[in-house]
Amino acid sequence: MSRVFHDKQGSVSFPLVTSSSCGSLPHTNKEVRGARWIGFSSRAGLFIMLTFGLTLVRHGETQYNKDKLLQGQGIDTSLSEMGLRQAEAAGQYLQDLHFTNAFVSNLQRAIQTAEIILRNNLHSAGIEMVLDPLLRERGFGVAEGRPKEDLKNMANAAGQACRDFTPPGGETLEQVKTRFRKFLKSMFQRMLTDHCPSMCPSSSPEFPELPLPTIAGLAHDGVENLRTHALVVSHGAFIRVAVRHLVDGLHCSLPQGLKMSQVYSACPNTGICRFVITLRMEENVPRPVALHCIFINRKDHLASLKD
Repeated sequence: MSRVFHDKQGSVSFPLVTSSSCGSLPHTNKEVRGARWIGFSSRAGLFIMLTFGLTLVRHGETQYNKDKLLQGQGIDTSLSEMGLRQAEAAGQYLQDLHFTNAFVSNLQRAIQTAEIILRNNLHSAGIEMVLDPLLRERGFGVAEGRPKEDLKNMANAAGQACRDFTPPGGETLEQVKTRFRKFLKSMFQRMLTDHCPSMCPSSSPEFPELPLPTIAGLAHDGVENLRTHALVVSHGAFIRVAVRHLVDGLHCSLPQGLKMSQVYSACPNTGICRFVITLRMEENVPRPVALHCIFINRKDHLASLKD
């Protein structure tokens, strides 16, 4: 059973972490608490790097999704019967992966989805599920609870494209991106705290180039040789902004043949995106130094489901 950990006021609080048993670190790659980290020592100090997988999943269908009604943050609904089946299918698809961390929106549809995925997982018993409001859906203000067609009509009346329009009381896309950036910062810190020794660098050395992940259309694509892996469960509009920021803002590399139209497309219910991220501590701050997109909006697990 997963342990649920709630944050406070939008910023994630972490449990106490016992000190690492690694002691002094050598000048080479090593395994620490199941994570791949790279330690460099020099006269300037010790430099810590961590490479981990990030699997991003949208929640399963709700009745509001089925009826094409906007939920946003103010309507906290549970999964529909189809949504439960979708979550089970996603859990079975991901069952052989070893998740070391789980970060989940604190809205019910995301929590249910994450619980089902982790319940199906063969290697993640006892994993702590961090519920984070930073992962909530985009707020749609006065449009919440109303048909999506109403949002399109409001955008047309304002002379804007629907994807760029902010209804009264709603979040702008820039505000959603800022929220995602805050989440990334807290997640990066948590991953290093959990899986790397508690040591910080004073400057940045050259670091070895890691091989590009392989993609074979399998559930473990990109993470087969990684022992550190974060599951993140969130929402459609939020994930769309998040993926765009990773690609456009952080210059994530893309797999060959992936079209930009797919990068910017809507994620289906329980659609799966995956990235491999390398972090390095710089002046006590974890910074991404390499990001690879493995796939976006994969839905192979939904092929056998019917309405």
